[in-house]
Amino acid sequence: MLPKSVARQLKFGKSVHAKQYEATTVYFSDIADFADISSTSEPMQVVTFLNNVYSFMDAKMNMYDVYKMETIGSVYMVVSGVPVSNGQRHVVEIANLAVDILQVTEDFVIPHMPLRPLRLRIGIHSGSCCAGVVGNKMPRYCLFGDTINTASRMQSYGLPGKIHVSKGTRDLLEEVGGFVVEPRGRIDIKGKGDMATFWLVSKINPKNEGKKRGVVLQTDSSREAWMETA
Repeated sequence: MLPKSVARQLKFGKSVHAKQYEATTVYFSDIADFADISSTSEPMQVVTFLNNVYSFMDAKMNMYDVYKMETIGSVYMVVSGVPVSNGQRHVVEIANLAVDILQVTEDFVIPHMPLRPLRLRIGIHSGSCCAGVVGNKMPRYCLFGDTINTASRMQSYGLPGKIHVSKGTRDLLEEVGGFVVEPRGRIDIKGKGDMATFWLVSKINPKNEGKKRGVVLQTDSSREAWMETA
């Protein structure tokens, strides 16, 4: 898959140079127990299942300023802030998308397993990355950098039915406001060491119009501590 602007450049024989983006947010999600579902399903049932999942996720994605990077098996990758920078909106766009997708899964029905719930593990991280086109015969638009690795780790170390975010993403959400975030605590993550991570729980205002700044940080001692700035 290629962004329209990149595809246009290639179509007219122009070179597409790699570009550094300083403000991006990357989303990964995976279907929990996908291996088990696949092993007890016919191939066509798996195809239908994945098509239904990706169809509703694509529909939600089209509502936000995000770009779908790729799907590999049951893994879905989306970025905001690339290929067009959008200031601080990148974290809001991805957070809204993640919350919306998780809400839809509550009513999702697996066609051939109607009693089995769809459970996604979602991971999000914000930071800088490099984007560029790789390959000639079948060019692909790819992202590179530690931000992508960390976002992937947030997903793989998350839990089914939850949105696992890094401290970097949590800090940006605190700045823009409009979301409920819970601390998960510190966990040891492969290749990253000991990290403080968080759960993105919900939106405060469903429309998240950005009229207020701050974040509701839920803790064991105080379920709501509202941090607000003028």
